[in-house]
Amino acid sequence: MSSEQNPTPVQTQDPAAGPRPRRLTYAAALAGLEGLALLVGGVWMLVLGLAGSPDDRKSAVTGGVTLMILALLPLLAARGLLTRRSWSRGPAVITQVMALPVAYNLIHADGAAIPVGIALAAVAVAALVLLVNSETTRALGIRGPGARK
Repeated sequence: MSSEQNPTPVQTQDPAAGPRPRRLTYAAALAGLEGLALLVGGVWMLVLGLAGSPDDRKSAVTGGVTLMILALLPLLAARGLLTRRSWSRGPAVITQVMALPVAYNLIHADGAAIPVGIALAAVAVAALVLLVNSETTRALGIRGPGARK
């Protein structure tokens, strides 16, 4: 019998090995904040639709349930970002891109909607900047096009 030694496998650096970058944590916090805002808005709309006297009860209930379901996307993305799942960046980016037209419409409305639209636009742009940052990309283990495995 020959005594062959098995070469030790080359160890690749695990993206989750070090501490989570602050930019990734901030992006997760912003996505979670948006998800919570959608959830609270949906519950509020649903409660008003059921307990209040809306013009159209069916639309209020449907809108409330829809907002609560839409809240799942940023909440799941925030959870994935915190646990460094590479799939989570896609839903987080989609959430921010969807928030920009909503912010635009709120900014062009009247009254209290204008500051809400400005805040939403600022959060969406800040989250997009954090999500496409190279440090965030590396922490999630996302390789660019043409990168070797």
